[in-house]
Amino acid sequence: MADIDIKRMVADLPCPEFDEPAFAPTKPLHQARVAVVTSAALHHPEDNPFDAQDTSFRVLDPNRRDVQLGHWSPNFDRSGFAEDINVVWPIDRLTELAEQGVIGSVANVHLAFAGNQDETMTSIRLDSGPAAAQILKDDEVDVVLLTPV
Repeated sequence: MADIDIKRMVADLPCPEFDEPAFAPTKPLHQARVAVVTSAALHHPEDNPFDAQDTSFRVLDPNRRDVQLGHWSPNFDRSGFAEDINVVWPIDRLTELAEQGVIGSVANVHLAFAGNQDETMTSIRLDSGPAAAQILKDDEVDVVLLTPV
């Protein structure tokens, strides 16, 4: 299936609206610690690459830029990532926002999942998701920027 076909299929999908938000910010953004969670299956060279139906995650070091794209879906356009990693992991933009005082700080850890799952896997919901959340909590992350691909 071509990219244009997929875009047509999802173009008119409704976006859910919620009467009450699921969470409320705990502090102003200029004081918040921010992390990125991406579904681009990024990993450092020494990490195990993502396999099909891999529901685990990889921890990304914000001081390193040697990330590899592990997303293996044929429908994923890799050209943006090849040009600038910030397309899927906007770590340089977060650093700039911290330097400008827009956000409080950049987290010490960022996380990557493989987004090309057939469905929301129970193991993500019950195992790797809570484990990932604990890593972010341990780093005192206040805000997570999701970069779905």
